[in-house]
Amino acid sequence: MRTILIATAIVCAVGLGSCSDPSGPTEPTPRQVGVVVAKSEPLAEGGALTGEVRARIQTDLSFRVSGKIVERLVEVGQSVKAGQVLARIDPEEQKADLDVAAANLQSAEAQQTQAQLAFDRQQSLFQTQVTTRAALDQAQEALLTAQASTKSAQALFETAQDTLSYTELKADADGVITARNAEVGQVAQAAQVVFTLAHDGDRDAVFEVVESAFLRPIDGDGTVALLSDPSQKITAKVREISPTIDSSTGTIRVKVALSSDAPIPLGAPVVGKFNYVPQDVIQLPWSAMTSKGGKPAVWIVDPASSAVAATAIDVASYETGSFIVKSGVSAGDVVVTDGTKFLRPGEIVSYIKEASK
Repeated sequence: MRTILIATAIVCAVGLGSCSDPSGPTEPTPRQVGVVVAKSEPLAEGGALTGEVRARIQTDLSFRVSGKIVERLVEVGQSVKAGQVLARIDPEEQKADLDVAAANLQSAEAQQTQAQLAFDRQQSLFQTQVTTRAALDQAQEALLTAQASTKSAQALFETAQDTLSYTELKADADGVITARNAEVGQVAQAAQVVFTLAHDGDRDAVFEVVESAFLRPIDGDGTVALLSDPSQKITAKVREISPTIDSSTGTIRVKVALSSDAPIPLGAPVVGKFNYVPQDVIQLPWSAMTSKGGKPAVWIVDPASSAVAATAIDVASYETGSFIVKSGVSAGDVVVTDGTKFLRPGEIVSYIKEASK
């Protein structure tokens, strides 16, 4: 029993001694964060965009009459010349129509010949006063009717000839076949797209771009390079910016002009870079962005106390890997870029002083 009392007294003495430690509780170690000093710097280069090379002029080719396709003479990727036959449909119906039109024309011409002879005869008799004016007028009317019938039959014959020629689908220009939408044996309807032809000549690099990329004015010059070989860059100008936004993708189409002698094949994937008109902006990395009240914000460090505060900002535009601050951050502010997820307002942080200079 005496041993238990002595042990209890020792434990209490140790506990009291620890409670009376003059050093007190240990202060928490400040959180280590990465920072960057906001600087107003000129920004000229825009982000990188991916697109493809397309022909400046591209047409959809289709038959002008309906029929069963009996022959296809070209493949996708094949170069063709203007007037070259690409495909044919069964011409039997059109040939029959042409034969009927030819027969009608011959009949009309024969009737016109008879009417002409009758009119000449009546005119000769009238001059010798053997026939009457009424008979001459009747013969002249019959001749005019026959002539009109011949013209109508001639027009129908020419139309039948054109319709027969429509059974052959021909290229309207020199170029390359880029798409095929019908096969032999298929019944093609009039105006149904059968081939797509990319015309030879100048080409465009076409990009689908988010609208925010053009909120700031851009310089007309940019560069285009093959995705497989970015080292070969071609200087090009923005030729066309679509005035409307694609409702399905939320992007606008931008076309950059390429000369016909540019060493970039048709349909090749390319990377394009455009330049803004230079202006001074504050640009921060994406990692610096946080949220305050549902709006974009950044953590700013007070250099005197090393305390952080969340500051709401207005973003001018979003770039590749960074964003442009419109307001809320001034040049010289120390902005947290690493470790923003676990910070609290007023928290004391630790950072490398050299990074803030």
